[in-house]
Amino acid sequence: MSCRVSFQVAEARETAHEQHQTVGSLPTDGVLQFASATPSAMSTGRRTVPQRRFQRGCLVKRGEKWVGLFRQDVRQSDGMIKRMQRGITLGDIAQMSHRAALAAFQPYLDGVNAFVPATPKVGRTVDEVIKEWRKHIAGSLKPSTMRAAESHIRHHILPRLGQKRLTELGTKTLQSFATDLSVGERTRKTIENILLTLSSVLRTARSWGYSAPEVSMSDLALPRVAISKESPFLSADQMQQVIEAADEPFATLLTVLSMTGLRIGEALGLLVSDLDFRKRVIQIRRSVYMGILQTTKSRASIADLPMPAALESRLKDFLVSKWRQNETGLLFCNRNGKPYSANKLREKKLHPILDTLKIPRCGFHAIRHGVASELIDSGAPLTVVQAQMRHSDARITLGRYGHVVGDSQRNAVAALAQKIARPELLIPIVDINNSTTVPVN
Repeated sequence: MSCRVSFQVAEARETAHEQHQTVGSLPTDGVLQFASATPSAMSTGRRTVPQRRFQRGCLVKRGEKWVGLFRQDVRQSDGMIKRMQRGITLGDIAQMSHRAALAAFQPYLDGVNAFVPATPKVGRTVDEVIKEWRKHIAGSLKPSTMRAAESHIRHHILPRLGQKRLTELGTKTLQSFATDLSVGERTRKTIENILLTLSSVLRTARSWGYSAPEVSMSDLALPRVAISKESPFLSADQMQQVIEAADEPFATLLTVLSMTGLRIGEALGLLVSDLDFRKRVIQIRRSVYMGILQTTKSRASIADLPMPAALESRLKDFLVSKWRQNETGLLFCNRNGKPYSANKLREKKLHPILDTLKIPRCGFHAIRHGVASELIDSGAPLTVVQAQMRHSDARITLGRYGHVVGDSQRNAVAALAQKIARPELLIPIVDINNSTTVPVN
């Protein structure tokens, strides 16, 4: 028996030497080092997949370091397994013997040999995955988010991609989908929102173990950003006219919107307890969508906004004489003690007033745009406007209201023009804010 074992060991040493896969001389400690496992194939009748082999790796010297080499099976985004070579630095040769390096290398090999990639779930169609997504994920979304997602799914994703398998949704397929969406009057923003909804569904599917390629938005060629139309907004005079023409509680609601720039959903979600008359601030903590209380649009929307003296007086009078008590403690509620629907208020209250005043019809967001425009026009710094509007990034404020030319900008440009103009054309510059003459050097 001992003779047979000795013969097998000797034969193995000779084979390893012929392959020239080990570095340096063969170890004298009785531990054999073979070449790292090479990829092999196993036919399944339809395709070739990697076949697992037990690995002992390869220990090599690189400079002054011991380096262990092995191969690892890595699952790709399309669900296929690719065998890739890996290397791990084990330590300094001067401080680590060959035997110690082998001992340090062994835990890595044990982990590789024990790892068996989970079999991906393939063959599912987009329609089937969306049904699961609706069942398990949709209920956790905000009502407003879910409504937008459902619109994207019903009108765009399912009609065009519903019968395709997840593994087919590569860059080429999604590029064709985006190009198809760009036909018509859809804006780039609308196309991006549809793709983001699809991306959310696919990301969830991958987390469940389904195979689906990963395609980023930067991989797709989307239509250029068109010249956007200026958003409608109400001036301060128009806001005042609308407030005077409204009855309660709508008049006080319009006053809150006009003096704070709140979104209509945030104003409808205010509780009486959100009014801090001692600190003279209004706490924004929730919103209303389709008559249902929900969280704010984003984390940046949660804030304490200053309460002007005029608004403070108006709110105190409203709470004493016009406020309708309700179990939730809403500042504004309907006859049933429930939150108002912004759509119904716009159709039944705002539009009739605008028609009477012969002001072009618009939504409540025109008041928010008007507040920001008036603040910029009065010379408020962009950072102040950003804080009041609660935009997460100043670039959003600049992008939406950069067209507004404030008094400080007008005065600065006028001063520059005076320096450049011919002397006979010079005229005194009047500061619009202070109504004083600005000297020109």
